[in-house]
Amino acid sequence: MVGWIHQENIMKCVICKHGETSDGFATVTIERESLTFVVKLVPARVCSNCGEEYVEEHIAAELFKSAAEISKSGAELDVRNYLKAA
Repeated sequence: MVGWIHQENIMKCVICKHGETSDGFATVTIERESLTFVVKLVPARVCSNCGEEYVEEHIAAELFKSAAEISKSGAELDVRNYLKAA
């Protein structure tokens, strides 16, 4: 989910090795203990060939932190749109 190849601002997909990535959005699902956490409209780079989605590391860390906090509350399902941290 994280990582792409930089070559003079051209990003080749590491999965299919044919497509180039461009700005887009992903839906990220994290399962932790009994929680299923779904976040829509997460900023990502999306491969033009295979559709693989790449989320930046700091965004992924933010999502995992949110999932841990929500899991502690006892929630089993949480679905939301991504909101950039202030």
